[in-house]
Amino acid sequence: MALTIGDIAPDFTAQTTEGEIHFHDWIGSGWAVLFSHPRDFTPVCTTELGYMAAIKPEFDRRNTRIIGLSVDPLENHAVWAQDIEQTQGTAPNYPMIADTDHAVAKAYGMLPADVDGDPIARTATQNATLRNVFVIGPDKRVKLVLIYPMTTGRNFDEVLRVIDSLQLTANHQLTTPAQWQPGQDVIIAGSVSDEQAAERYPGGWRQPLSYMRIVAAP
Repeated sequence: MALTIGDIAPDFTAQTTEGEIHFHDWIGSGWAVLFSHPRDFTPVCTTELGYMAAIKPEFDRRNTRIIGLSVDPLENHAVWAQDIEQTQGTAPNYPMIADTDHAVAKAYGMLPADVDGDPIARTATQNATLRNVFVIGPDKRVKLVLIYPMTTGRNFDEVLRVIDSLQLTANHQLTTPAQWQPGQDVIIAGSVSDEQAAERYPGGWRQPLSYMRIVAAP
């Protein structure tokens, strides 16, 4: 069964380019982004890994850790990192999981349970479902799942935007409208009563509909 929003993100122990990690301990009290790749040395993923490295300070600013995953062994990850730096200008500056037994991919519902054998004997096409992005909150629950085709590079600026929205909800019980960007007006969550809203927003709010209360972003 594939993971969905609200599920506990499976914990695991894995070897990475930055040593062995225990995933929930590695996340700690912050947020995390786990993004997966069908195989090393794939062109679209090469651009993605480089871009994530370039914008890692933006994730740091949001108390969000980044971790990548591919079924290739660590030695392949090391060679690939050189290609990424050469072509994208920035090598991965976050851990990459070597999921050589497919355990993490299976736990996250990205590969069938019966997949086994030599990971580098499988082609990227066979692993096409390893094109996921999971955003995980401090409570270790899945907050976002994105699945992309192999032919389309992922939009990690959108992942940052979603994290901004998720953190607004977590910290202020606010929600965000379509096409929202940080700094724009937000919507008071339906779980907040008018009485509670009046305490938080003594200046009031705009209410174009009985179920829509709009305020400036904090």
